[in-house]
Order: sequence, then structure tokens, then C-alpha cells
Amino acid sequence: MILFHNATVHASEYTGATALVIAHGRFLAIGKDADILDAFSSRAKPFNLNGKTIFPGLIDAHIHLRNLAESMSMVDCETATRQECLSRVKNLADRLPKDAWIRGHGWNHNQWVEGFGNAGLLDEVCGGRPAYLTAKSLHASWANSQALALAGIDAQTPDPPGGIIQRDATGQPTGILLEAGAKKLVEELLPKLSAQDILNNIRALIPELWEAGLVGVHDFDDFTCWTALQALKQTTSTPLRVHKQIPFSHLDTFIAAGLRTGFGDNHLNLGGVKLFVDGALGPQTAALFQPYEGSQVTGDLLLTEDELFEIGAYSVSHGISLAVHAIGDLANHTVLNAFERIRIYEEEHHLPHLPYRIEHVQIIDPEDLPRFKKLGVIASVQPIHAPSDMVMADRFLGSRADHAYAYRSLLNSGATLVMGSDAPVEPYHPFYGLHAAVTRCQLDGEPGEAGWHPEQRLSLSDALLGFTYAPSSVAGFSDQLGKISPGYQADFLLLNEGPFKISPHALGSIQPLATFIAGDCVYNTTEHLFETQGSE
Repeated sequence: MILFHNATVHASEYTGATALVIAHGRFLAIGKDADILDAFSSRAKPFNLNGKTIFPGLIDAHIHLRNLAESMSMVDCETATRQECLSRVKNLADRLPKDAWIRGHGWNHNQWVEGFGNAGLLDEVCGGRPAYLTAKSLHASWANSQALALAGIDAQTPDPPGGIIQRDATGQPTGILLEAGAKKLVEELLPKLSAQDILNNIRALIPELWEAGLVGVHDFDDFTCWTALQALKQTTSTPLRVHKQIPFSHLDTFIAAGLRTGFGDNHLNLGGVKLFVDGALGPQTAALFQPYEGSQVTGDLLLTEDELFEIGAYSVSHGISLAVHAIGDLANHTVLNAFERIRIYEEEHHLPHLPYRIEHVQIIDPEDLPRFKKLGVIASVQPIHAPSDMVMADRFLGSRADHAYAYRSLLNSGATLVMGSDAPVEPYHPFYGLHAAVTRCQLDGEPGEAGWHPEQRLSLSDALLGFTYAPSSVAGFSDQLGKISPGYQADFLLLNEGPFKISPHALGSIQPLATFIAGDCVYNTTEHLFETQGSE
């Protein structure tokens, strides 16, 4: 039994609390110093926190664990100029064997004056090695001539289902591949990591997530990530808490094994099947009602309403919910239409109402806002996307940007918001996400004190719910996780300064002093204060 006192305890139900007690990995009691010390000091080991803040552990409700773990060993292509990206590729190429693949991630042509790169530019810096660089959005990739040749991509190669091969004026592939159908033509050739490699990468990543203040995530990666997480759970006493979404490619595998949404425990359990209805804003593959500004392009619907309903009805018949990627207003409208039909299907077949999610909800027709509450659909949003995408959104959407990244409008309409980062698309640090939700600014303060579309700012309390209790509840643990309250798992952070006491613009600079999961200290910078302690 452990007692912390002389602290600022952020427990919404216990205003002014300064002390708490942990036993058997759970919060046992919360209150003021005098009361808690009087009741428990003879039975618990006391720690004086000297005014530091005890804050709920944070949860990233949309992350790609395997991709993030792998991206940390790739060329960082998130640069201000295309030439800097190419320079970084050359630096790596010069150190690699002649037959090695060059991998990179993070480029964003919308940030480069020159726009997209091409295969020839990569050829100049790769020394004959094949190269494959994924975009920041993960909805586009950049391959060089060697990679294209190995994949058999030339002027006669048709666009594959669910993908676009970008071509120049003569019909030759440029090296830019849009969406999964085209990307996989090269990705299928990449050196395959073993199951042990994937496990080791994720194991190495988890302490970095703890350091950032994350105690849990909702993962959206593939089946190999699921198997790695199962192995990790068997070998790690205090793993990261993971709510794992089901890849559509393996839906029947999960069904055949009798697995359903909710299977597992509060360290690893299953969510819904992940589907894609459109692409992304950056490559203009997000599906819009009206064309992008200055263009005739409206993006791409990857699934029709009927196709989504058919898949959804099949999934819910087997107890598996849905988590659907939708960026554009047409895509979100299409998903909501299909969800409405699936809800009717549930009622007609006496099935339970499962927790449906739309991932991203970046552009939404105002008339569709009330449908989230009406249909019980969760809006899974990534606040850091708003300031990251603001220049691009204004350029591509014009006045429609008024209804983009509309978190306050969603919340006011009654929608439940869960929040994440979409890492490695954006940094995984949750305090960056809280900062973006509250300020609508980049970390450097752009575009100014008020932020981008300040009418869509959230209060810190609202944003905090999206990173704590809401994702815990969506994962099925509303009575166990996500807040500092008696009986709940003791997942919390120790902070030097309380987030509610500082300027909202300083939120992104917060670095936890320590991170606890189920009462165990998994990350610590406080001079060994918690090294030997644990719950009893």
C-alpha cells in the first residue's frame, strides 16, 4: 500500500484533493492530506510529493504501433524543403550495402515549394539502391526507378484497384503511388521483418510512449502487430494497455477463431474492424461533395455505401464492431448513411448495439453533425492534425475549412470524442495533442494567439476527457480505467506543474516526471524515488 501526499491531485470528483492511496494496483482512497494521513499512514508507505501534480495517465485513441516502431529506424523525411529530404536519403544511402533498400517516412509535398518529387530525383542520391519513402499521411509513397522496375511498374501498368499510379505527361510513372492499392505493388517487395523483429521493435518503442505520458493506445496496424502484442503481453509484467482494431484483411480469421469486439482484458483487447472509405487531404484523395479549390478533383470513395453496409452487417452478425476511416465530407456522409442502415439491421436481427467509430472526421457537412449522437457513433479525432494541416486545408477547401477539424461543433452536437495522434503521421506526444485541441496552434505559436478557427477550440477539461476517460469507455472499461477515482486502475502521471495552472500555449512543453500503470512506476526521472515501490 502506497500513500502520496502534499500533491495537487487532478481527480474531477475530488476538488482540492492533495493525497491518495494505492493498493493492489488500484486507487483506494483520495482526499486531503489530513484525512488520508490520519486514516492510512500507519498502514501505507508515505511519499511527500512537495506540491507536484498527480494527473491521469493519457491514452492515444488512434496510433499505428508497428508503423511507428519501424519509422523510428527510417530516414526522417519531414523536412522544410525537398532538397533537404534528398540530402538525408543520400546520407543514409552512402552507409548502406549496394543491394539494401532505402526506407524513409514523413515527406509532405504540400510543404515543399517544388511539390512532389519523382523517381529520377531519388535515383540521383541512392547510388543504384531501391528506395521507398512513405508520405506523412501514409496515403502516398515515393519510389525510385529501381523500386518501380522491381515491382514491374511501367507505362503499361494499369492503376490497381484502390490505388493510383501518378504519371507524367507522356504516361510514364513518376514514382508517386497513391493509396494502398498502388503502394502495395512495391511494399510487397520490401524485406520482410520476422515476427521477432516486429516484437522487438514494439518492445523498444513502448518505454518511449511511457516517457511521453501514454499508459494506453488504440492501435490500427496489421495482424502481425496483433500477434506481437499477444506475445508481448505474455512476457511483460506491466505492458502498455492496447485496444487493438481488427485489420479487414484478417476479419475472417478473427471470426473463425470466435473472437469478438471486447475479447481480452484491460491490458489487451479487441475493438472493431478497420475499413477505409476514402484517402487523405494531402494527395487530394479524400472524398468531397464538391471539387478541391482550383481543381475538378473530388477525391475517391474506396467503398460505396452499399459495400460498407454489406461488410458491416456481416461483421456485427459476428459480434465485431466497425472503425471506419473517413476524411472528406462525402466520405463521412457515406459512412453515417451506412451506419444508420446497420443500426436498423441490428434491431431487425436482435443484435446488440456495438460501438461504431469514424476515424479522423476531418471535414463534415454541418447537417451530419447531429447524426453522431443519434446513431451512437464515436468521433475519433486527432487534434494535432488541425494546426498541422491548416495551410493545406485553407488552400484546398476554401470556405469549407469552416467545417473542417470541427471538434467544438462535434462536441456541441452531442458526439463522444476520443483523441489520438495518428502517429507516425504526427508526433505521438499526447501533450502536443492537448495543446492543439485547446489552442488550435502549432507548437511554435502559429498562426497566432487565437489559433486557427478559434471557434473550434476545446476547453482543457473537454480535451482531457478525450485522452483519458472517453477512450477507456469506448474500449469497454468505463468502470476500470481513465480517471483517478477509488476502484479504478492506478494509471497516472507525476508532473512538475499542473496543466490547468499554466498557459494553454505551454501545454506542449510538459514532460512527465514519472508514469505509473496499475500502481507500478514504468518511467521515472525523480532520483530513484519510485524505483523499488509497487502496489501491494
